[in-house]
Amino acid sequence: MNKQDTLEQIDLDSYELPEQQQTELDQFLKICREYMDHCDDEMVARAFKLCYASHQGETRASGEPFYQHPIEVAKIIIRELGMDDVSVAAALLHDTVEDTEVTLDFIERTFGSTVANLIDGLTKISGVFKNKGTKQAETFMKLLLTMAEDLRVVLIKFSDRLHNMRTIQPLPRKKQLAIASETLELYAPLAHRFGLFQMKSELEDLSFKAMDPTGFKFIARKLRDKKESREVFIEEVMEPIKKQLVDSGFKFEIKGRPKHIYSIYKKMMRQQKPFEEIYDLFAIRIILDEPHTKEDCWRVYSFITDWYTPIPERFRDFISVPKANGYQSLHTTVITHTGKKVEVQIRTRKMDEVAEKGLAAHWKYKEGAARGQNIEKFVHWIREVLENPRPDAATEFVEDFQLNLYTDEIYVFTPKGELRTLPKGSTPLDFAFEIHSEVGERALAAKVNGQMAPLRQELKSGDQVEVITGKKVNLSADWLHDVKTHKARARIRQFIRQQEREIADKGRELWEKKASRGNLEISDQELAKVAARLKFPSLQKAFYDLGSGAYDATKFYKYVKKYKDKGRFAEEESSKTETPEADSSYEIVYDEATRAATDKGLIMNGEITDVKYSYAKCCNPIPGDDVIGFISRDGDVKIHRVTCKNTRHLIQTDRDRIVDVKWAPFTGDQFTGAVKVVGEDRVGMINDIANVISKSMNTNMKSINISSDSGMFEGTLILMVKDIKHLEKVIKSLQKVDGVKLAYRYE
Repeated sequence: MNKQDTLEQIDLDSYELPEQQQTELDQFLKICREYMDHCDDEMVARAFKLCYASHQGETRASGEPFYQHPIEVAKIIIRELGMDDVSVAAALLHDTVEDTEVTLDFIERTFGSTVANLIDGLTKISGVFKNKGTKQAETFMKLLLTMAEDLRVVLIKFSDRLHNMRTIQPLPRKKQLAIASETLELYAPLAHRFGLFQMKSELEDLSFKAMDPTGFKFIARKLRDKKESREVFIEEVMEPIKKQLVDSGFKFEIKGRPKHIYSIYKKMMRQQKPFEEIYDLFAIRIILDEPHTKEDCWRVYSFITDWYTPIPERFRDFISVPKANGYQSLHTTVITHTGKKVEVQIRTRKMDEVAEKGLAAHWKYKEGAARGQNIEKFVHWIREVLENPRPDAATEFVEDFQLNLYTDEIYVFTPKGELRTLPKGSTPLDFAFEIHSEVGERALAAKVNGQMAPLRQELKSGDQVEVITGKKVNLSADWLHDVKTHKARARIRQFIRQQEREIADKGRELWEKKASRGNLEISDQELAKVAARLKFPSLQKAFYDLGSGAYDATKFYKYVKKYKDKGRFAEEESSKTETPEADSSYEIVYDEATRAATDKGLIMNGEITDVKYSYAKCCNPIPGDDVIGFISRDGDVKIHRVTCKNTRHLIQTDRDRIVDVKWAPFTGDQFTGAVKVVGEDRVGMINDIANVISKSMNTNMKSINISSDSGMFEGTLILMVKDIKHLEKVIKSLQKVDGVKLAYRYE
């Protein structure tokens, strides 16, 4: 009897768990009853038992029993998302069909079709595509398709990913980076799009922690150091507001919510400022308990603006016009009496739950209009981005999809006053495709707020847009650079591919006529070899260039004939030693840092090797930075910082070429580092800075670029340093120079 027969013949109702697991089940059911209005204890108990029985003897990388993972995923579903018992059963069993002998038919017979459908949606597919870069995209597309049928799938999937990220530490470094990168690129943005703010924030922070543990610890420590002063500040600012709310009979909660660590890091990188110069590190949130309504939120807003001066351009009304994911809140930034800026968010308790849990909260409030209005928006959006997906362009699909996940939204109106939500930066072309694909295809011009406007003009919130169309298709390949939405980009790309095929067909026809006139017989396989010799990436591209006139057909014919007449194809068949053409798509330009490893060595996968390596100029890694290596086509290794903007893309597209690298304990090399310096402009400032660098620290300065304005200066110094500690010493010395206000590493 095999394991499948054994598992599927268990009577789950009478199956007795070992004492320890029975205690775990009792505690688990207690949690279910605490958080759920209704719980089918028998169904959950059966799911728990099958979870244990099917994963018995399996362990995770940490050494803990595998069955603990689905149990923890189910606890996230219960405690953090407040989902139903069907979701809990599916969470407990989400790995059984994929990883054990349990079949989907058995799940359906034992737990019903709903649980089976959820598990089917969650089960990873092995991948239809041979290209490894598209497997992830294909899995992601299937997830979206299943979500459109039952949105509980995404909540279980995110809970699964969240627990995997919480327990990522025991995995090898290479696998950690791959999982963290995928989480940051796909799962966190999608959680954001579905309003799962708590989950999105934790996924981002855990990914950042895995990719750059040093940077994560630095910001976490800075936040801890400021915690006490932050709490004192919040208390002082909100004291008069709190008194007024109490006097007016409001039931409320006030809390100061620090921004999550990854968002602070992104702001530091975007603004190129140190932690000390990032001022909006937290927001004060006022949450009104029931039965307060959105009208009460406006009353609270008036209390705040009576006490403090609001900054008009920082006001956002997401109550009257909610975000596409259902988020509602009033946002305002005010100036306190001490001159500090502080963001205040005002919302009801229900709005807060929707803001934190997004889709899960909508599911909880599914009675009445909430489900109809909010859930349907999610489903409509998913189905739109999945309209006619092309399997051969799965990676392209995901890239377009990502563009629309994190982008801020604008709100525009049709001529009849209907509200449409678009990504920030959208144009009348995006609006046209949003209305209907045919409107986009036939768009000729647009009116924005009653005035004629270019189709490429960027729209703003509140604009009223009318699209003027013709009778014929008016698509242009140039439009691809002027649209933001996936729907518009997908249709324009389809048009471009159609054009390219027609031009390539014309080129093939032109070639065949030339070959026929010259009685030249040659196979496509042989012709492709000639095209490769002429540096064409493919035979299809050669035909395209012939058809478009970019490459002279007569010249191409002469080269092919000469090649064939000399018998080059026969030579290639007989020769087994010819050096293959270099892959120009992955060209690595080596700088002065490139060298064959000597006794200094490169520690790769734990061993010192003699492989050639170089440092990526895009991020200039310095000993002490967290780094990763990528193997080039010719076997050399390029060293990047883990936080480099190119690293995530490389991890996603060429995961198999990642190698774990560490700095060997060698000295003598010099590395490029940059420092930003800001301070008061005065006579001799540049001389003092140069002296500190060259004399005190014995550091070579490659360049200095300083500009001044209104008595202040800002400069960038390019230095040659030994390691990160050397750079930090330079920065500390610069901070002591009279008049210098800030000195920090410049990315």
